[in-house]
Amino acid sequence: MHIIYWIVLGLIAGAIASRLVNKTGSGLVLDTIIGIVGAVIGGYISEALGLGGLSGFGFVWSLFVAVAGAVIVLLGYRALSKR
Repeated sequence: MHIIYWIVLGLIAGAIASRLVNKTGSGLVLDTIIGIVGAVIGGYISEALGLGGLSGFGFVWSLFVAVAGAVIVLLGYRALSKR
């Protein structure tokens, strides 16, 4: 059940981040991958800053952290893909 939670959270976070960064989605698969990677990176960064990871404060906090991480990943992806 935990992996399903990560996939659903990644899908939502990736979709939100794609729309924040480039106003359109990047496709279901890429949005999900970006969201999952972003959730991991966002969780790591928030844990390192002492703000709590993905599972500390409920779904809303987890979604916020995942979206923030997905935005970081998406900006990096766009910067590398334009080269």
